[in-house]
Amino acid sequence: MLALLGFYQKFLSVISHGSCRYYPTCSEYAKWRIQKDNLLIAAVMSVWRILRCNQLFAGGIEYPVVRTRFTNVKYKKIDVEFWYVPKGKNSFYLIKSLKANDV
Repeated sequence: MLALLGFYQKFLSVISHGSCRYYPTCSEYAKWRIQKDNLLIAAVMSVWRILRCNQLFAGGIEYPVVRTRFTNVKYKKIDVEFWYVPKGKNSFYLIKSLKANDV
């Protein structure tokens, strides 16, 4: 799934000229979901997002929301890929971290 999304982002998205109404784009949203969620949930939420990517919806900033529990956290130096910003009890907005080579 991630390889197909990567192919789409690299070669096929030039056709649409960056016309996604949301940030992160629908394909990036799907990638984040697949990386951090159950595949079935990620697929359903990504399709729902793509269906809303039209003129009938306002668009805007919409980060994926994931449910997780943090238990037995071991503190050590890590490379942060995603930030979990609290939304509610055990639910978090998923925000991708920028690395020096991403900027």
